[in-house]
This record gives sequence, structure tokens and C-alpha cells, in this order.
Amino acid sequence: MFVLAIDTSGAGCFAAVYDGGAGKLLACAGADIGRGHAERLMEFVDEALSASGRELAEIDRIAVTTGPGSFTGIRVGVAAARGLALALAKPAVGITTLRAVAESESLKQNGQPVLAVIDAKREEVYLQAFDASGRPQGEAEILSVEKARLRFSGFAGIICGSGAHAVTGAAGGKPDEVDMETLARLGAMADPASAPAKPLYLRGPDAKPQAGFAVVRA
Repeated sequence: MFVLAIDTSGAGCFAAVYDGGAGKLLACAGADIGRGHAERLMEFVDEALSASGRELAEIDRIAVTTGPGSFTGIRVGVAAARGLALALAKPAVGITTLRAVAESESLKQNGQPVLAVIDAKREEVYLQAFDASGRPQGEAEILSVEKARLRFSGFAGIICGSGAHAVTGAAGGKPDEVDMETLARLGAMADPASAPAKPLYLRGPDAKPQAGFAVVRA
């Protein structure tokens, strides 16, 4: 099985091609672009396919991060994954950003419970706990930093992600980096029936309709 993995959930815009049979990443393309995911994503998809030596028609599955994260970025990635899946008549599967971050860290630490925390700005964090085998322990949430600290102050495991420092009180912090091989591997293992490519929004969009300027339709 060849998997095309897409991540546009944060500042980065990445595409990768993964060989599920061999269990290895064939190629990855992308950059931390901040904005402009819609304009650059297909360029990176083409680069990844070219570097992997595969054609788009050979792809068996599309895997995409579904959030939480950038509202616009998630819409771009999910729309692209669905469009490609429709054109290829292949399944598209969604992997949450929190699960991808947790799984990547768990592999580094030889399988321990993980609390994945993403900086949601505005003194809030997105978070979700996973056991040592990667099973979610409850739903993904958005909490204030204060509430997250109180609830998870005694967490017995690894706390990782861009919002980890906000929960642990440690100095610093780093941007979220979704490991594309981990994302693709999770996508290869996912059941399309239970992992739809559907956005996970834990907060509404910043842009709100201006009702006072609405045009009355006849």
C-alpha cells in the first residue's frame, strides 16, 4: 500500500509518500511557510511523488491531519485529501494532530503514556491523553492553561507538544512538528470507516459574518 500523507494543520505545509508494505517513508516535501497552504500544497505533493518515483495513480490511500490546529490550514488539507481521494477512487483517512504528535513521542520513549499538548494561543491549549499503547484516554479538549495545569499536574507519563511548557511550567516551547512518517504509518493502519477525513475543530473561526452589512436577497 502506498500512502500519500498531507499535513497543513500548523505553520508547516508537507506532503509525503509512504510504502506501507516496506514500512518506510519514500519521500517528503514541504516547508514551514506560515501562510499560503492552498497555493503551495499541490506543489509539495508533486515534489514528494517525483522524489519517491511514484505516480499519483499508484497511491492507494490519502492520510491527512484533521486538527486541532490552524482553522484555514485544516480546511485546505482536508479538502485536498478528499479531492484527491475522489479523483483516484481511493479512501481518505483522517489522523488528529494530537494523535500524530503523541505517537511520534511515544515511539521515541519506548511506549509510555503521553499527554499531547498543542499551543492554541490566547492562554489556551489543545490536549489529549493517550495510554502506553496509543489508545486515547478521553476526547480531545481545549482548556485554559490554568485548568490544564491543575488537571494534569501529576500526569504519570510524557507531556509533549508546543503547549507542553504551558502545562509543566518549564521554560521555552517549540513549534509543533508532525512527523510525516508517523502520520503516514498511522494512515496506513487506520480503518477508513472509523477515521474519516473530517476536520476536528475545537474552537470556532476567528472571522465572523458582519450581519450589519448583509445584503437582503429578494
